[in-house]
Amino acid sequence: MVKAIVTDVEGTTSSISFVKDVLFPYAAHALPGFLTQHWEAPEVKAQIAALREQTGDTLDSAEAANTLLQQWIAEDRKATPLKALQGMIWREGYLRGDYQAHLYPEVAARLRDWQRQGLRLYVYSSGSIEAQKLFFAYSEAGDLSPLLEGYFDTTSGHKQESDSYRRITAAIGLPPAQILFLSDVIAELDAARDAGLHTVLLDRDGHAPATSHPCVSNFDQIALPA
Repeated sequence: MVKAIVTDVEGTTSSISFVKDVLFPYAAHALPGFLTQHWEAPEVKAQIAALREQTGDTLDSAEAANTLLQQWIAEDRKATPLKALQGMIWREGYLRGDYQAHLYPEVAARLRDWQRQGLRLYVYSSGSIEAQKLFFAYSEAGDLSPLLEGYFDTTSGHKQESDSYRRITAAIGLPPAQILFLSDVIAELDAARDAGLHTVLLDRDGHAPATSHPCVSNFDQIALPA
């Protein structure tokens, strides 16, 4: 019996366009000023140090870091330091009320229903944990963070690697057969299934290729595995 659900965000709970057309451009536009203003802040310095370690570049100024990060944004890199810095910028935008996170219409009610049933709910996204927390705290459906027990990002590993799901399973503390993973990306579902998790494909636009994973168009159609 499934006792926990781990859900992806983009294309699963929320539209890809919100992240692509709202959050990413917002962070890219704000990044130069953010780096200049917060260059000496400990949380920023920690991510710049991680960038230096990954690239071998000196990155001795906000301008140099911005040049690299803008390139990575254009390439849609899933690099943890970039995601962490984007999360810091998005936090400022959420707090100012510049936007609210998009959710598909049925998602909030279904999450509440699952929690009432005693299911433990988690998020696993390539966006940073900080960004995930902000997303669900400042959603169009209100603050959903009390429904969520935990968050996982690329610090647990890449989403198309089976070992990532083994780490998440260990952190949750349940057998993999008691965990359901939801995503719109078949390669992620393949990796989760290889680790022993149940899987469901969210095909929001009806264009997904044939797959052996159970496939639905929205959360209301999800049948929890017995």
